[in-house]
Amino acid sequence: MATFYSKRDLHFQLFENQNCLELLQYPYFSDHSKETFALVLDAVAQIAEKSLYPIFKEMDRQEPQLENGIVKVHPEMRAIIRQFGADGWINAIFPYEEGGQQLPWTLHLSAGFILQAANYSASVFPFLTTGAANLIRTFGSYDLRDAYTPKMYTGEWQGTMALTEPDAGSSLSDLTTLAVPTSKEGVYSIRGQKIYISAGDHDACDNVIHLMLARIEGAPAGTKGISLFVVPKIRLDGTPNDVLTQGIYHKMGYKGAPIVHLMIGSESACEGYLVGEAHQGLKYMFQMMNEARLGIGMNATAIATAAYQTSLAYAKVRPQGRNISDKEPNRPQVPIIQHADVKRMLLFQKSISEGSLALLIFCGLLGDKLSQESELQKKAEMEALLDLLIPIAKSYPSEMGVQSTSMAIQVLGGAGYTTDFPVEQYYREARIHPIHEGTTGIHGLDLLGRKMLLHEGLGWKMLQKEFQSTLKEAKPLPELSEIALIFEKYAQEFASGTAQLLFKRNQGPEYYLADATLYLEGAGLLCMGWIWLKQAITAQKALDMGSKEQDFHLGKIETARYTVAYELVKLKGIVERFESTNYPTLTMKTDWF
Repeated sequence: MATFYSKRDLHFQLFENQNCLELLQYPYFSDHSKETFALVLDAVAQIAEKSLYPIFKEMDRQEPQLENGIVKVHPEMRAIIRQFGADGWINAIFPYEEGGQQLPWTLHLSAGFILQAANYSASVFPFLTTGAANLIRTFGSYDLRDAYTPKMYTGEWQGTMALTEPDAGSSLSDLTTLAVPTSKEGVYSIRGQKIYISAGDHDACDNVIHLMLARIEGAPAGTKGISLFVVPKIRLDGTPNDVLTQGIYHKMGYKGAPIVHLMIGSESACEGYLVGEAHQGLKYMFQMMNEARLGIGMNATAIATAAYQTSLAYAKVRPQGRNISDKEPNRPQVPIIQHADVKRMLLFQKSISEGSLALLIFCGLLGDKLSQESELQKKAEMEALLDLLIPIAKSYPSEMGVQSTSMAIQVLGGAGYTTDFPVEQYYREARIHPIHEGTTGIHGLDLLGRKMLLHEGLGWKMLQKEFQSTLKEAKPLPELSEIALIFEKYAQEFASGTAQLLFKRNQGPEYYLADATLYLEGAGLLCMGWIWLKQAITAQKALDMGSKEQDFHLGKIETARYTVAYELVKLKGIVERFESTNYPTLTMKTDWF
């Protein structure tokens, strides 16, 4: 059996550390049970092991090609995408009346985690379609929904999110793709370019349905003038829709899924169909983008997990050297996992991968509860907390996932730098995530410049409340009191640093936001301390109840101890930076570089 994730850890996160069965109290999810959730995870693991993982390396070595206007992907992808459709994965989270299974988003994220760990490139096709279809069904007319979503659900049609343009990357207010009204209501003539469109064209599906941002002729400047359109590659009557693939980008990793450059309306014959109201496109797209941001965090976590599992397995069997205290050269060599520095590298990976998974499942559960909550005050508090956590849960796994996969290579040494082992591929594939769905810098600005200030800091207050609740549970446990006190100390220091940083708003936004990315990094570290303390509590309670899996639970507690001792200590320098009056990033002149 391929080792690319830990089933035991995933079940621990879902059913023990954070009880996803709490969702069954809501009528929308009440038909499910622990048994159905476990069956879902087992079913997706079968697809991952039998269909996705076997072509993991092939998809990297045989990247898509544009031949005679056709983007050719791995030949097995057509059958795989159809299988996702036939098994109901693409619309699993949607209501029964739409053919869905009313599956919690948390379980959908967790299923995605397994697939992404097995083969990231292959996993993205169906999940992109889920997001695009969700936009149509949520904001589109009944006619649009009936015309497009059925074949998206079956996997016959691919869905995409078409935002980026050559001169408007993350700055969406500068996009220039134009939509001109036609004589038909809701139908526009679209003209422009889109770049870096994931799965934007390929031969594994019969049609590609782009959810595309464009500016209606005469619309207001900036983000207030952006509208959302359904732009199919092929119209419903079977005729081409003047959406041409100009080229494929050749990527560092994640090569099996094509990323394309689209030319739209070159012959003035591209039709786009307005989704919802005019000029509301960015608001609509943010539904998909927020889901996608947590999805990107999970992608990064999955790849880091696969790399960790590979390096862990290698470290257990690779003999090299002897214990430092053993001076006898005739003794047999020991597996490298016995060396302290290799344990450090493995603990680093375990802390990042399992901690990130715990944080993302927390966010998934919060999203599911929020979707079903009717009490207004409680809903507002949950929404504020989730909004605050989204940039952290996207960016910490993305940035640290790169470092974690790098560490996996280091564990393997020279072998890790070769294509004979998969860790070099994981490293290349991990690097996209600090860029995807908003760069880390943008999420730093979002966290410090917006989320911290929304609703008079309600999200930050709710996060502090979570910290206090966890500390209250941990402190009475003798085995965890030291870890709890260290976390509490850093939480207090970070809160003090935050207050100092917030005071800098008086100096103007440039000074206040100069270190926004560093603040995001610190918030990620702090959340890791908290989420590992939560795992340690669960593990200690299991041990107190006479756990038969002592090694597993003791490993959780020791990793929590590592996290506060080796990772949280980095907050000292970050908080010190918040107090500084030295701003080289502002005072440095262009000509001085």
